[in-house]
Parts: sequence; C-alpha cells; structure tokens
Amino acid sequence: MLKNIIVTGGLGFIGSNLIDTLIKKNYKVINIDKATYSSNFYNTKNFKSSKNYKFIKCDIGDKKIKKILFRFKPKCIFNLAAETHVDRSIDNSKKFINSNIIAVTNLLENFKQFSKKFSTKLIHVSTDEVFGDILQGRSTEKYPYRPSSPYAASKAAADHIINSYIRTYKLPIIITHCCNNYGPNQHPEKFIPKLIYNIFNNRPLPIYGKGINSREWIFVKDHCDALFKIFKKGQLGQSYNIGSNKNLSNIEVCKNILKVSKKYISLKNKVKIFYVKDRPGHDIRYALDSRKIKKELKFRPSTNFKNGIKLTFEWYMNNKSYYKFLSRKDILSRLGGYD
Repeated sequence: MLKNIIVTGGLGFIGSNLIDTLIKKNYKVINIDKATYSSNFYNTKNFKSSKNYKFIKCDIGDKKIKKILFRFKPKCIFNLAAETHVDRSIDNSKKFINSNIIAVTNLLENFKQFSKKFSTKLIHVSTDEVFGDILQGRSTEKYPYRPSSPYAASKAAADHIINSYIRTYKLPIIITHCCNNYGPNQHPEKFIPKLIYNIFNNRPLPIYGKGINSREWIFVKDHCDALFKIFKKGQLGQSYNIGSNKNLSNIEVCKNILKVSKKYISLKNKVKIFYVKDRPGHDIRYALDSRKIKKELKFRPSTNFKNGIKLTFEWYMNNKSYYKFLSRKDILSRLGGYD
C-alpha cells in the first residue's frame, strides 16, 4: 500500500516540483493549496491524472486542515505554503503575517493533535533570508536571525514558533533553509524567469541597483532531492541548510541567461540590461554553510549553474502556454516600495 504524503503549496514552484519527485518515488501525494495568484495548475499537468495525486483547495489556516490530516494520515507533511515575494511584502506585509505566521501556527496546532495518534513528521521549508546579510563567510544552522524584509521576518517568526513547539510539545518536525531556487514552474515575478520572459517578449532586463547583490543558487530538482533525503534520514528537531556553495551576482546571472538565450533565439532590439532603483532594505549577499547536510545525509547538488540555466531556459521556451495561466499584470508589475 502506498504511503501518503501531504505537500502544502503544491501548485507553486518548489511544491509542484517536489510532488513530481515524490510521485516518481511511488508515494501518493495530497496537494493542499489555496490557489492564489502565484499558484498555477499548469505546474501539475504532468501528474494531475495520476491515481497517486489528489488536489484539495484549502488554506493551511483553515479549520478543515484537521479533517484532512486524520483522513489521509500522512507519513510526512512538507509545508511549502507561504507568501514568498520580497517586493510584495514591502508593499503589503499583512498577507505575509497571515500566511507565514498565523496560518502556520494553525497547522502546528492541528499537527500537534494528529501526531499524538499517528507516526508522522513535518518538514517546514523556510529560507536563507532569515539570516539576513552575510557579507563574509557563510551562515550555519546556528547563525543568528537578522531578517531584513517583512517576508524574511515572517519566515523567521514561523521558525521561532516551530522551534518552540518542538521543544515544548516534542513535535516531530524538521526545518530547512534553502538558498535561491531556479528551474521549471517558477512564477515570472521572480528574477530568473522574469528575465527569460522579457527576453521572449522583447522587453528590457531590469536589474536592481548596480547588479552587485549576490545570491547562492540551486536547481529546484536538487532542492527536492535534498528534501526527500531529509524526510528519509533527517534528525527530528534539527534544521538543515540546503545550498550549492555557488554564489553569483545579479548581473552575472543576467549575463549567463543572455549567453544561453543566444544559442536558441535571436535577441530583439529592446532586450538590453538596464538598472532600476533598488528596493528598500535590499540584502547584499546570502550564503549558506551546507556542510551539515553534506556530512550527515551525504547530500550534494548534482546540477551546476551552467547546465541548470540551460535546462531552465529550454523549459520556458518549450512551455510558453505556461504564461497563459498567469495574469500579465502579476508578471509585469513593479513592486517593492518604489514607483
């Protein structure tokens, strides 16, 4: 009999890729998603007809989460339900507080009751942004939290609440912090898919500030492999950093994408880099120390950035109907506290 796993936020970027990974590993996956602007049913097209997949429209802040848990009795819950875009959190933090703190607390309360009766675990997917600017070196799992944006602060708050539940109630939970993801299914409000979208549509390529902000990048499929390894072998009550140890500045990322794109299409006249006003509180550098997961769980990413960007560009080029499922306004709107 197949084991059930719940993935929250499974219509999103990482969640849909994780579901694909789990189904291929012969698990039955229940996708819980409240279907917001960033959700996309196109992301589930490859497995939506599978007997091992079920979608339930639900907010993790809803009361019926309890019924879902006791009905499907999952061996694991991967919590990826979250408001994620930093710029949107600068414009309106309330949604982030509701989704990333209050709704997560509701999930914890229901999980607390469920875990008393059934063998299970919860893996909460956080972010490297809780650590804030890492100007030198790399942040370990024990690095102090210094979030800069309302988004990062909401994720940091959730981490603190979860850790309090682990200690107080002895709940079987693991927290993960991953670096920036890229790959198929990512909403084009985010940096890499926005650049690709603009290249396809003969639009300028916007870069914040001077383009020097540095991020660590991991291909989404590698992140999903890490999450699965943590599910199978991770130690309860612990947190794990998931990274590639590969940092690139925003301008370097942009130039890499341009280089790849020229191999597939002819660039039109408006496809040029231009610098826009930086967003408030923009962190200069994120960088994770991922030695723990490498040492304890023998995980390391298998996709380098050069190959990952090639695969990503090819996916968007071959899946242009993906954009039809999204609002053009959500793709093109400039957000983050500036006009």
